[in-house]
Amino acid sequence: MSFSISARTPEGISLSQSAARRLATLSQAEGKALMLRVAVEGGGCSGFQYLMDLVENAEADDLKIELEGQTALVDAVSVPFLKDSVIDFVDELAGAQFVIKNPNASSSCGCGVSFSI
Repeated sequence: MSFSISARTPEGISLSQSAARRLATLSQAEGKALMLRVAVEGGGCSGFQYLMDLVENAEADDLKIELEGQTALVDAVSVPFLKDSVIDFVDELAGAQFVIKNPNASSSCGCGVSFSI
């Protein structure tokens, strides 16, 4: 599967055009600018899990990844776990969702939310 990405942050984290378009659609539907917050925390069936939420405000230490006027946020603690990752949006037979394409993950669960390094 191919996807277009923004210029990478110094940490190598990118936002895909598909994710940016979906954020724009969600913001338009809500009538306000929304950003996608991505975090990593311990847990899940593989050791770590991704948390994603739509927010209106960034925290002071957030890494901002921007494309086409849309923004994804990653907290400072999660950045090392997401080095060189792509934040994408997929719309497939199994469902439509934001996903993380993380080259650091040595394995992941079937749902794609949990991973190990």
